Amino acid sequence: MDLSTEPGTVIAAAPDMRDPNFMHAVVLMCQHTREGAYGLVINRPATLTVDLLLPDHPLLSSEKVRVYTGGPVGLDTLQFLHCAPESIPGGFELGRGLWLGGELDNLATYVAGDGERAERHVRLILGYSGWGAGQLEGELASGAWIPAPLDRAWIFETDPEVVWRRVLRSLGRDAAGLEDMPPDVSWN
Repeated sequence: MDLSTEPGTVIAAAPDMRDPNFMHAVVLMCQHTREGAYGLVINRPATLTVDLLLPDHPLLSSEKVRVYTGGPVGLDTLQFLHCAPESIPGGFELGRGLWLGGELDNLATYVAGDGERAERHVRLILGYSGWGAGQLEGELASGAWIPAPLDRAWIFETDPEVVWRRVLRSLGRDAAGLEDMPPDVSWN
């Protein structure tokens, strides 16, 4: 059985995952090799906007675009997802018209003056989720993560509070009822 994930796949935390970094998290996988894996949590809004994060940037310092937390690793690292490669060149396509990274100056120009458009096409992410060699494979084998194909709407159009449930519902009968299970049955 293949326990690797392709770039652009999402993995949803199993209902019983109680790690506060990942409880009800949905992670967009960016890379998975024998040496390890990394991805970005897509449903965790941070408590800051880009103007607070980059107060000295000539364009982004005046934009109130929300920033998300991509995971507990590298919290000094800003990455971004987008679906505007014609305006923000230089990124890596994860699939389904979704791009990781690109030219920062082009991103700033794209975001400047139209934060609403930016929210629909760009996701700014601080930090990431990382796994060492064999770690994610073990977690997938144990059922800690549930893989699903990506729906781009989960990143740009869906309220982050409901993304985890939507991912599980997208799996149909194979995951029926999981979205209603508490992390601990004693919570019932």
